[in-house]
Amino acid sequence: MLAKLMVTAAAREVHDGDVVFVGMRLPLLGFQLAKSTHAPHAVGVYELGIVRDTAVPEPILTMGDLPTLYQAQWLADTADLMGLLQQGLVDVSFMGGAQVDRFGNLNTSYVGDRHGRFTRLPGSGGACDLASLARRHIIIMKHEKRRFVERVDYITSPGYGDGGHWRERVGLPRGGPSAVITTLGVLRFAPESKEMVLTAVHPGVTPEDVQAHTGWPLNMAADLETTPMPTAAELALIQKFDPQGFWTGHDA
Repeated sequence: MLAKLMVTAAAREVHDGDVVFVGMRLPLLGFQLAKSTHAPHAVGVYELGIVRDTAVPEPILTMGDLPTLYQAQWLADTADLMGLLQQGLVDVSFMGGAQVDRFGNLNTSYVGDRHGRFTRLPGSGGACDLASLARRHIIIMKHEKRRFVERVDYITSPGYGDGGHWRERVGLPRGGPSAVITTLGVLRFAPESKEMVLTAVHPGVTPEDVQAHTGWPLNMAADLETTPMPTAAELALIQKFDPQGFWTGHDA
């Protein structure tokens, strides 16, 4: 159920009318769920150059398979989609990474250890562009202490830098992370400091569990909530989109 809970949490971050840079894995299903429920006028932008204003015929496997291409509004290429970003036309994007820090900076470039040894990772792709130019972005990650670090080893995709008005100081005209959806809960960012704040825990998870898997003293909302479970209707739609459990597994 955890993957389906994260899909529904991601879907709830999409507003009706949003232009959404969808991304792979759970965001594929999250956008489809939002489009099929509360955000019928959202538009999906897929990295390979596909723009859709209708839901993808289910089931959904990747951003570039035939159902995603079928009756798309626009079949372009990645360069065209980067142009949409540069014009400020993308409202929200979904992202992940190997590391994230307290100000929402993401690392997908390399990680090191105390002996100075580093492991190369896939790198940016379009992630830096999305983090810099979309009006907001949503981070989806597994919540582990080695991933949630006080300071990332390398900033591939900027969040709020060192906090406060950092984005304005370095010339980023808009955007920043608005939410972090993890395997333990949902975190957002304080309006002034831009530091991550735990706002909701998933059912069965305690604030202490989240802190134990976070590499810095985590701020917690005074009115901490429990993430709403998917409704029966949402679960039925997710099953329709992912009948073989390709993305969500075979949990109940």
